[in-house]
Amino acid sequence: MSNLLLTVLSVEVIGNILSRLGGARDVVIASATCRKWREAWCKHLHTLSFNSNDWHVYHDLTTSQLEILITQTIFQTTGLQGLLILMDGVDKFSASTVIAWLMYTRETLRRLIYNVRTTPNVNILEICGRQKMEILELSHNSITGVEPNFQRFPCLKSLSLSDVSISALDLNLLLTACPKIETLELINPEIAMSDAQVTVELSIPTLRRVYVEAISMDKFILEADSIECLHLKDCALELFELIGKGTLKHFKIDDVSVIHLDIGDNVDNLEIIDISNFTIIWPKFYQMISKSSKLTKLRLWDVVFDDEDEIVDLETIAVCFPQLSHLALSYDLKDGVVNYGLQGSSHLENVIVLELGWTIINDLFSHWVEGLLKLCPNLRKLVIHGVVSEAKSHEECQILANFTSSIVQLMRKYMHVDVQFDYE
Repeated sequence: MSNLLLTVLSVEVIGNILSRLGGARDVVIASATCRKWREAWCKHLHTLSFNSNDWHVYHDLTTSQLEILITQTIFQTTGLQGLLILMDGVDKFSASTVIAWLMYTRETLRRLIYNVRTTPNVNILEICGRQKMEILELSHNSITGVEPNFQRFPCLKSLSLSDVSISALDLNLLLTACPKIETLELINPEIAMSDAQVTVELSIPTLRRVYVEAISMDKFILEADSIECLHLKDCALELFELIGKGTLKHFKIDDVSVIHLDIGDNVDNLEIIDISNFTIIWPKFYQMISKSSKLTKLRLWDVVFDDEDEIVDLETIAVCFPQLSHLALSYDLKDGVVNYGLQGSSHLENVIVLELGWTIINDLFSHWVEGLLKLCPNLRKLVIHGVVSEAKSHEECQILANFTSSIVQLMRKYMHVDVQFDYE
């Protein structure tokens, strides 16, 4: 049967199969099956990946040997649409060699993922501009002197810059040169500024998804009329401001320090709010999101309240977010008071998934769980997250045992609810 398949499959189909294998080593081995598969590799392969994590031998080769290996492999193909060169822990490559790879493939290339360090630096924009590139991911590179008229990317929809050195001006010019861009990732960029205050102002009307990680600066102002998803992670900012037209649907913050946060007044279309490891001034934050009547998921995890006496009224959440179906809260007990109050008569009628967690457990946690279960009459799934340290005192073990017994007894009243435990 296998021999029959080898005969029947067209070279185009074989080319698709080889392209899905991933690593270049596996592609080369598979292409040795027969002459037909060899032809498919040379003429119909559309994706090729060189990843130092895929094959340990990459780390045993010298830089020159790697360059020869990659060059010979790439130059045996025609019409590559996707090229991935991810060489972590490898010495700098020769710029002339990398330029040869890019010049050979640039006319057909749609996707380039590239983290190669070179001597000297290679100007990717100059080589790949004005072509058919749709996805570009650059790491450990330097971008200077952007010329948006010459280094234009008319088809680019997704841009990711990780550990890239670039000025605020060049970043703006680069995005201007991408008239169809929809997705932007900035991960630990080195933003060069002309003055002491580090400020980035971006205006991108086509942008839909933004992910920003490990950025530290004074001001970050983003104007994006079509944005739907915004994720900030591990950032330190004095001011973050989003200027849009109310298209934001997914807003996520993880381990961010920001003094002034503004996502605009028009948040009617927000569906998901995910906040973790963040200090909240609740009245101000609530005022910002209170008009989000379409909200379906709210996650407040490891949140610190600026006012220690602040209590989030779940009655208010139930009234303001009637479509809420997924609620996730982590438990924080201060002076015998939980930050999430259970007072009020309103129920979370549409909540079907409830996630609850603790960092330091005590006997009151099970009572808090029981109170929340009563507020969610249509609940289908309960997930309890917890932190269990390796070294525990007898008292801590007893608290955990009491909690387990309490939950087992409690859930007998809620046999229709699927219960899961996730401990770390």
